[in-house]
Amino acid sequence: MNFQMIPMRVLGDDRGSLVAVEAEKDVPFAIARVYYIFGTREGVERGFHAHKILQQLAVAVRGSCTMLLDDGKEKVEIKLDAPDKGMYIGPGIWREMKDFTEDCVLLVFADQHYDEADYLRKYEDFLAFLQTAKQ
Repeated sequence: MNFQMIPMRVLGDDRGSLVAVEAEKDVPFAIARVYYIFGTREGVERGFHAHKILQQLAVAVRGSCTMLLDDGKEKVEIKLDAPDKGMYIGPGIWREMKDFTEDCVLLVFADQHYDEADYLRKYEDFLAFLQTAKQ
């Protein structure tokens, strides 16, 4: 499956901690867009899509959420709950997010600008895309 956990470099001293994120060093791609999700109400689930070419690195900088990742063959759930661990998600991975804590802030780095044409928003379209990509 096209994902991996990436440890983030934590710097700091008795005053506190800092995580610096550098494109093509800490993040395995050039960063074109950054966004964050916050204020997600209890019981709300998000995502429910895949990308054709987009790469992302997601970090729960505060609180936690659960990511369900699906490559069309296998599904895995991973809890993001640490500001020093990022989850790389490559293209062709269906993602769903749930179990957001009230204080969750999910920071996402992406290698492309927003492009609606890159989204696969129906699971059937996602599976069809995977079949086409194999050929």
